[in-house]
Amino acid sequence: MRAGPAHSPDVPDRPVPWRRSVHLFPGQGDFSVSSLVRAARTTPGLRTAVREVFAEVDAVAAERGLPQLGRWLLGPEPPSGRDLALAATGTAQLALFGASVAVHRALSGAYGVPSAAVGVSFGEIAALTAAGVFGVADGARAAHDLAVVLASCPGGLTALSCSERSARALLAEAGAAEAVVAVVNDELSVVVAGPTAALVLVEKAAEDRQVGAVRLRLPFSSHHPALGRAAEEFAAAVRAYPRSGARFPVHSAVAGRRYGPTDDLAARLADCLVRPAAVPPVLRQVMAYRPGVLFEAGTGSALASSARSVLAAALDPAPPVRAPLTEPGFPW
Repeated sequence: MRAGPAHSPDVPDRPVPWRRSVHLFPGQGDFSVSSLVRAARTTPGLRTAVREVFAEVDAVAAERGLPQLGRWLLGPEPPSGRDLALAATGTAQLALFGASVAVHRALSGAYGVPSAAVGVSFGEIAALTAAGVFGVADGARAAHDLAVVLASCPGGLTALSCSERSARALLAEAGAAEAVVAVVNDELSVVVAGPTAALVLVEKAAEDRQVGAVRLRLPFSSHHPALGRAAEEFAAAVRAYPRSGARFPVHSAVAGRRYGPTDDLAARLADCLVRPAAVPPVLRQVMAYRPGVLFEAGTGSALASSARSVLAAALDPAPPVRAPLTEPGFPW
């Protein structure tokens, strides 16, 4: 995961409500609690959005026996990422879900409702919630359901600084038959999934070839075909929640397309456990909406960085991509 430029001069210094935009909802690998807390303290619109969203999220947290996150995040002693990771299962996922929905809500207030959204892995739940397909409470329940299921998925995830083709060659060279390409972020960023022993082999092969390899701080595997039973369990949980029509299109990096009204969304969300995610194709798809800017609706910048890389290779000129919570002085 690479950090991109902190500022793009193509976006005006003041919000323009009518500018067409696309919101990008990242997965779990790039969640910065400190950037959320810092931005919420200095940005009234974001602070209001965090307070409103987490009022609904915390009702679900109480229902599921988890700590109240809104007052914790906005209080005098906010949690660290480690605090969230050490809390009850699902606490970190509820925090990430709520943060993404709140950032989306604040961006919508400043720049207008997006023309479309892109959901990557876990980020699909927040993207669908932002679009109104799920209510905030049911989106939070789905996020917690997924966290509980993931807790039973052994293995891990390793980020590689190489292309998909090179990653597959590394897997073959390492003899890591149980490892798979899980996520393709861009031409120089891939995530592989599998049992821990297989990832150790992949990381050693990467070191030998001087390819960057970083084990993600996530205690589970995902996007792996061996997780079929977990996917079925998650789909069964999500089917209990009502859904509404989307207020704007949502494109899935796992499905590789826009979701439609006839999609079995429970099954499609469960696909995130067993099928790979490919970010570049859906980024190119949403260019059909002719956005003037793309915003990362999360707390980090890795997805924005990938979007810059993908779109720069596909378009001239490419629209600017912003990661608001990582940019000092971002114009809310």
